Amino acid sequence: MKAVITVLGKDTVGILAKVSSICASHNINVTEVTQSILGDLFAMLMLVDLEKSTISVGELSDQMKALGAEIGQVIHVMHEDIFNSMHRI
Repeated sequence: MKAVITVLGKDTVGILAKVSSICASHNINVTEVTQSILGDLFAMLMLVDLEKSTISVGELSDQMKALGAEIGQVIHVMHEDIFNSMHRI
């Protein structure tokens, strides 16, 4: 199973490292990352593989939301199927 993690907020040092650390601590493999910095706005889209994860998508979402609140970012986690369904024309 795969999920999409999105991160938006003011650019600061260590955002990618903090998000990746949570993934690594739960055996979640980061398979793709794209990020952009527009002025002082940071935007990142991350595809992760939860096949060997030690937590559920819901638990991951809760941890990422808490991290986002801590570092001033908006972080969302969405199951890949839901993401794809939302973006299908």
